[in-house]
Amino acid sequence: MNETHSSNHPVQQMIDIIEHSLAHQQDFSLSELGEQMGYSPFYCSFLFRHHTGISIKKYILLRRTFLAASRLAETNDRILDIAVQYGYSSQEAFSRAFKEIFGVTPAAFRNDPQPLQQYAKRSLIAPDTYEGAIPMHELKTADILHLQHQVEQIYEQDILNVLNGQLMYQEFQSNQWMGNSDYVPFNEAMCTHEAAQAIFSPTFHTIRAAGHGSTLSSYEQVVIQLLQPLWEQLHDYKCIVLWFGDDMFCQLNLLTMLAYLEQQQFKGTVYFNTVQEQTYDVQQTEMTLGTFASLYEHVVLHHMMPEQNLLPIMYQGITLYLTMQQSDHELKRYIIAHPEQPAMELVRQMLKLFTHYGLGDTQYMEMIEDVRGAER
Repeated sequence: MNETHSSNHPVQQMIDIIEHSLAHQQDFSLSELGEQMGYSPFYCSFLFRHHTGISIKKYILLRRTFLAASRLAETNDRILDIAVQYGYSSQEAFSRAFKEIFGVTPAAFRNDPQPLQQYAKRSLIAPDTYEGAIPMHELKTADILHLQHQVEQIYEQDILNVLNGQLMYQEFQSNQWMGNSDYVPFNEAMCTHEAAQAIFSPTFHTIRAAGHGSTLSSYEQVVIQLLQPLWEQLHDYKCIVLWFGDDMFCQLNLLTMLAYLEQQQFKGTVYFNTVQEQTYDVQQTEMTLGTFASLYEHVVLHHMMPEQNLLPIMYQGITLYLTMQQSDHELKRYIIAHPEQPAMELVRQMLKLFTHYGLGDTQYMEMIEDVRGAER
């Protein structure tokens, strides 16, 4: 496997070699990787995990299963053939791995391809990410306008768009992408701190403000007041469009908003517009309310995996969220493995490596302080 490496960093070279084997459906050997790198297999494994926060085995599993999912959605190839092409010994083994990662079987996904959180090639030389947010200048204006036009043709002006975060809101506002529709930002991080059952109730405001280390008035100014059309005019809207990314951070915010609409017995149509944070594509899915309030209680309040079927992208986000509740999760292990690295430098590195979590610098700094404080 001869490959032109995009970086002199040895771990980036390993990633390039692995990606070459995936692209050409070649068998991967840790021993062969060690020979190419001039290291022992053990040292290759150590370096890879130290610099990426993930093992080589898990990286290959996630990448090949995601690539196989793309083949399922884009081709009519037999499931067995796709399984074999991506290194699975049988269709049954492929189905088990696929369901564990995406929450659905390959056959179910092929019959109804739904949004997935993408597992892209890791890059140690990627540019810094600000606050874990989607780079707004990369969003595809034509895609956004096309989706908005489709919705407006049906619902005219009785539409409220809920956008994940202030940056997205400001970009949509400055470009007037929503036409005559209303739009509001949801400036929360529901994947951190405690919450209350009655979403956006006074108790909810108090608990969330305390978790963020904010005064109640400040929290309400930043989060609640900007959602005013949601409180005052909810039942006047025929359609709610929720614009959220594919990472864990966004999926927990999406879940909270869907649960709120259920709690308020919203009777209109709800769309989820998935913004893919690796490709910046936008995919629209019509959502059926009825299970999200219960799902919110299981996941956000009790930190339990629900039994009901989920959108694959939400299943992935919830799985990451529940993993993060464990005492020994990969983010914590990465922090422990870099005890001498200055906190801000470590934050920047984690923003690059763990984009599937979608956490921002505030959340990572809190995590670093907690981990390092507990070790003193």
